[in-house]
Amino acid sequence: MPPLAERVPSRVIIEGVSPEVDAGRFAAKRTVGEEAAVEADIHADGHEVLAAVLCHRHLGSSDWIETSMIPRVNDRWVGCFPVNKPGFYEYALQAWIDRFATWRRDLSKRVDAGQELTSDLLEGAELVRQTAARVGAPDGNWLRGQAELLSFGDPSSRVKAALDAALLAVMAKHADRSYGYSYPRAPRIWVDRERARFGSWYELFPRSCSDEPGTHGTFRDVEKRLDYVAGMGFDVLYLPPIHPIGLAFRKGPNNTLTPAPDDPGSPWAIGGPEGGHKAVHPQLGTLGDFDRLLDAAKSKGIEIAMDIAFQCSPDHPYVKEHPQWFRHRPDGTIKYAENPPKKYQDIYPLDFECDDWQNLWNELLSVVMFWADRGVRIFRVDNPHTKPFRFWEWLIAGVQEKYPDAVFLAEAFTRPKVMKYLAKSGFTQSYSYFTWRNTKEEIAAYFTELTQTDVRDAMRPNLFANTPDILPEFLQHSGPPGFHLRLMLAATLGATYGIYGPVYETFEATPVKAHGEEYLDSEKYQIRHWEWTKPNVFREFIALINQIRRENAALQYDHRLRFYPSDNEQILFYGKTSPDLSNAVLVVANLDPHHVQSGYVKMPMEELGLKPGEGYQMQDLVTGGHFLWHGETNYVSLDPKSAPAHILRVRKRVRTERDFDYFF
Repeated sequence: MPPLAERVPSRVIIEGVSPEVDAGRFAAKRTVGEEAAVEADIHADGHEVLAAVLCHRHLGSSDWIETSMIPRVNDRWVGCFPVNKPGFYEYALQAWIDRFATWRRDLSKRVDAGQELTSDLLEGAELVRQTAARVGAPDGNWLRGQAELLSFGDPSSRVKAALDAALLAVMAKHADRSYGYSYPRAPRIWVDRERARFGSWYELFPRSCSDEPGTHGTFRDVEKRLDYVAGMGFDVLYLPPIHPIGLAFRKGPNNTLTPAPDDPGSPWAIGGPEGGHKAVHPQLGTLGDFDRLLDAAKSKGIEIAMDIAFQCSPDHPYVKEHPQWFRHRPDGTIKYAENPPKKYQDIYPLDFECDDWQNLWNELLSVVMFWADRGVRIFRVDNPHTKPFRFWEWLIAGVQEKYPDAVFLAEAFTRPKVMKYLAKSGFTQSYSYFTWRNTKEEIAAYFTELTQTDVRDAMRPNLFANTPDILPEFLQHSGPPGFHLRLMLAATLGATYGIYGPVYETFEATPVKAHGEEYLDSEKYQIRHWEWTKPNVFREFIALINQIRRENAALQYDHRLRFYPSDNEQILFYGKTSPDLSNAVLVVANLDPHHVQSGYVKMPMEELGLKPGEGYQMQDLVTGGHFLWHGETNYVSLDPKSAPAHILRVRKRVRTERDFDYFF
């Protein structure tokens, strides 16, 4: 028979704690300025009243801050605390049986029933005296006086004293927690800066930024494009790898194995005689030029996101200096990268399990720190799912220990559980399956999972409408309406989204082969020339969408996304509200890029604070038009050639003291 504990175990149970990722193995994620809402199932046997508190602190602080938790339905309790600076927070939960509150509740019921109360009042007086004995002045002295009031005098005065709110507050302040229960773990929350939650990304290749066709672009040329990027409202400019490119097995246009002498090769084939991951391609400029670009971008309100691709060309210095960091064939040659049937002869993968793995890992950490020390704070990581999870957990923690504002985007189009585990391991954001979610059912199911389940605690999606690797099949056959639609969906479904810019702006949609997703004449393998100064109405549309995002707080959060009914399978209806509920934005999208679609949508009246049958105004933030809607069900019709979607701000009618109507 197992031995009993030395003291009576607590009767209180705390379970179902959220957010808690993998039983506390990983930290949940939030951003500066948010509230961390903590929930738990808290209950005990019997019918006594419980009390619970949520304690929190920024990791490193010795002082806990305590707030009361509130019971909701079915023994689910909720508490919140603000997170105001980057880094780790931790929280703790404690609950206990509140004997005084239980006594007070039962006394009130007996009063209502007209029962005799003498014994009950004496019991309450004893509870108050016991608390007074544990409490110093002045509360202890005041409580002793209250115990006397409960013990003597006419019944009505004693009951009035017993049910006084001030007595309840002081007794709660000094509640006896000695037989309470403390949750055995202190779950952590990692708090990122705002850019981790909300941002608009634009991708371009620096080597294609020259004014002259056929001329290799430079960092100075990228500087010339900053006003262009800022003018469209983007705040993150993502650059593919900027390092020297190897000559051995260099790829030619459209991934051919027979390059011409002047073909630039793939930027992801990193390393050459000029250096490796800590060097810049000499045709782009110098490290000083890159530093100047960082400063110039910052002055425009843009951050540079840098590509981290831990792989090497056969010409990388690591190959000669550290051959033990690579996998070898039986004949002693180094194995190039493969994803059968695809072959990447211009790339050698690193062996993260080699005998010299510690030196390898430390070197790769030093690569990221090299660029972070220069001022880079956003890193897009290439194919992280082909490297060990625990490597990333270690590396990201090492970088964020010095730079807690560092943001890491995982480019991992892979299996769902792998993507989620990378997020739990520390990646700030992740590419997603948005690219391949096209139907109403697919979109609603996927984004409900991302935003309304525990996936939200670890994984933040970054919705790229296209990438240099991915020309979605939808865009290949939808024409300009499809490009408008997917941009609007990405920008409103997600608080963070991106486009591979020049290609997207010009509606390029030709794959290198039928049923493929690679672009014909991809910039990955050749220099392209873009008409940067040529007028383009679509660029103005992109700028408008980004302006709408900046002006509406509802669109700056993921977890506030909700989907609403429509009677047409081609019409997707969803919305977001700001945390303070002052801003509500609804989107009605026609998912068919070829035909007019119409139908009825069902408004979430109660959720938006609207009364049944009430009239309210819907302002189309794209066209500037206004619609007067009434009640729960309203009709919509969308022509993809003119308006594939409405982005609607809800404006409620308000009656003023002067009896005029206005909208807010």
